[in-house]
Amino acid sequence: MKVLVIGGGGREHALIWALRKSPSVTEIVAAPGNGGIASLARCLPVDVNNLHAMVDLVAIERPDLTVVGPEVPLALGLVDELEQRKLRVFGPTKDAAQLESSKAFAKSFMQRHAIPTAEYALCTTLDQVRESLLRFSVPIVVKASGLAAGKGVVIANTRLDAETAAAQMFSGVLLGAAETEVVLEEFLTGEEVSFFALCDGKRAIPIAAAQDHKRVGEGDTGPNTGGMGAYSTDGLLTPAMRDWVTHNVAQKVVAGMASEGTPFKGILFIGLMMSPRGPMVLEFNTRWGDPETEAIVLRLETDIVDLFNAAIDGTADSLVVRTRPGASATVIAASGGYPSKYASGKPITGLDETTDDGVVIFHAGTAIKEGQFVTAGGRVLAITAEAPDLREALDKIYARIKTISFDGMQYRRDIGHRALR
Repeated sequence: MKVLVIGGGGREHALIWALRKSPSVTEIVAAPGNGGIASLARCLPVDVNNLHAMVDLVAIERPDLTVVGPEVPLALGLVDELEQRKLRVFGPTKDAAQLESSKAFAKSFMQRHAIPTAEYALCTTLDQVRESLLRFSVPIVVKASGLAAGKGVVIANTRLDAETAAAQMFSGVLLGAAETEVVLEEFLTGEEVSFFALCDGKRAIPIAAAQDHKRVGEGDTGPNTGGMGAYSTDGLLTPAMRDWVTHNVAQKVVAGMASEGTPFKGILFIGLMMSPRGPMVLEFNTRWGDPETEAIVLRLETDIVDLFNAAIDGTADSLVVRTRPGASATVIAASGGYPSKYASGKPITGLDETTDDGVVIFHAGTAIKEGQFVTAGGRVLAITAEAPDLREALDKIYARIKTISFDGMQYRRDIGHRALR
């Protein structure tokens, strides 16, 4: 079968890497892909912010299956357009993707369906923000309601800081585009866990858990990023807790969306805080996470095409998702200055070295210029490995990172520190 993957980051490289292992896949096309993906798939240019361009590309290529990686094409309604044309596509519809594209919708949805989450207030004006802030103790979480590439969350230590953050979101200063709605949220404490479930419109089945590291600096300091690394182990959630989250969050989401006329098919990424009051949902993503996917696919034993087909065909109840025991991790090598301004086009050295250590390097933001890999994004590489335990996986990764270099390269040296401690 011919598969088209929409996207060009580390997540898409990891999905394509997994697709290449499937005996049913004979051809892979990536749009737009990146420098590293080009060695595994035929890459075609497309603007993932342009719905018509993506639909036209699918119409020309006529793949047997289209897999949508990033959140923007989902929010634009790419799945809706392809389903109307009777084409097989993996991912939720535009309305179902509101669980990610609108934090305001997600919070209201959780309240309607008794899904545990932090106390919140929805605000469309600064006056509403000032009034609502009086209900919260500090620190206070301020969230942009719309898509923000993982950077639309501010933890404010004072009410003035919270008001300032909200003002910057409304004006567009903080994220480059003006927000129409801001969410104020109770600050929760505890361990964060990302839980991935496969959904087929009627039921949800668990895939794996991972833990992301959002802050740019070691010790979880500095501004939020799209993710500086992640790890996945069986120990992140006990079997009992895994079942609890599946039934009390993931399955409630699928049942609730179906009852509201917006069946959810695809990957449901549940961001959880394991708080003293129990598991609380921080956010939903409606696609494979990044960089969690890079770590998870290394442990995935089930053919990834079987996952895609089960979601599309409504047969998730007959699928058994198997992951290898042990641990996997990924560490992001990012451009200097990220998540603020950074320069691209920096030559990357060390990628041509072959090793037998089992490390896989997924390209998140690279291009090829005059035969040389160069940087082409904030997050550049996702160096990934699996092993019987987390320490061994990370040792492999950090040993490999030492052989890679580009001007301004930065990475966190403490990925997995909570689990190791």
